[in-house]
Amino acid sequence: MERNEIVKKLPLQLITQKQTLPEILAEVRSFLEGGGRWVQLRMKEASVQEIVEAGSAVLALCREYGAVFILNDHPPIARQIGADGVHLGREDLSPEQARAMLGAEKIIGCTANTFEEIERLNGSPIDYIGLGPYRFTATKKNLAPVLGAEGYRRILSQMNAHGITLPVVAIGGITLFDIAELNRVGVRYYALSGAISRAENPEETTRQFLADILDL
Repeated sequence: MERNEIVKKLPLQLITQKQTLPEILAEVRSFLEGGGRWVQLRMKEASVQEIVEAGSAVLALCREYGAVFILNDHPPIARQIGADGVHLGREDLSPEQARAMLGAEKIIGCTANTFEEIERLNGSPIDYIGLGPYRFTATKKNLAPVLGAEGYRRILSQMNAHGITLPVVAIGGITLFDIAELNRVGVRYYALSGAISRAENPEETTRQFLADILDL
């Protein structure tokens, strides 16, 4: 299956928030048990050795469930452990550098906050845009301007007008109560972190998010 077709079949991505390996594996397993099939490992303060160890373990767990596994940044580590791809922030390697390192089969996503950024990324060797933040979130430092539902509506409309068809994954403080409104403005893909990791029952919360996202 082509990379973009894989992404289009994955409406919900978990961005891990826990930091110790047992906590990360428990977080990911709950998400997978709830039906999630797309995991991004994010360990901003960890060493290379810690990321390799955690990435290898999470990859093995994702393989058990037939899930897609990507790393936040670190294309060399993604290549080393056999991850399915990477997500690149503004300060990371360019999409072209990551593609040259990873090859044609791996998924590459990029962060954006404005239509102008998406327009610049369009045509580069990427498979989706992580667009946000929807609202303030403590998960990320150096937060870009908050978009809200109206920001997504405006940017998706601009993309449509310019014939840009990259899948857009909404991110940033999204809760279950936001899905209906974001669905209405055209969002079809979501990335969650705290909403899953801090949930009382992460497995059931994942099921609820998937049900609401797919109930278009």
